[in-house]
Amino acid sequence: MVDLNKVFLAGNLTRDPELRYTANGTAVANLSLAVSRTFTAKDGTKKDEVAFVNIIVWGRQAETCGEYLSKGSSILVEGRLQLDRWETNTGEKRNQLKVIAQRIQFLSTRRRGEEKPAAAEDMQDVSGSIEEADEVPLDEDIPF
Repeated sequence: MVDLNKVFLAGNLTRDPELRYTANGTAVANLSLAVSRTFTAKDGTKKDEVAFVNIIVWGRQAETCGEYLSKGSSILVEGRLQLDRWETNTGEKRNQLKVIAQRIQFLSTRRRGEEKPAAAEDMQDVSGSIEEADEVPLDEDIPF
C-alpha cells in the first residue's frame, strides 16, 4: 500500500494568527487561509470558488507567523492533512480536516500596526521544517 500525505496551498489569511503556548512552553499558532479558484461555468460565465482551510503551525514558525502575519497576508503552506474527530456533549459526532504546517513561506506580510507591507529585507526567513509528532512536540524535540 502506498501512502502520501502532502499538501501545498497558497492564499490569504482571513484573520490575524492566534498564537498561544502549550503548558510546556511550545508555541502553536492557528491560521485561517482562504484559497480561491476561478473557473468558467457551462453557461460561459466566470465563477469564483473559495475554500477556507484551518492551518496549525508549531514552534518558532508559529511565533514568527504571530509576529509578521496579519489578516490579508499572502502565504504558501506546505504540510500534511489531519482529521480530528470528536463527540459533542449531546452525542453528535463531529469532524474537522485541517493542515499541520511543516513550512510557511511569506508571500506578502504586514507587521502589526503597519499600513503597508513590510519590506522583504525586513522579513525574517522562516523556511525550514519541524519534526512532526502525533502528540504535542516537546521543546527538546523541536530542531530549532
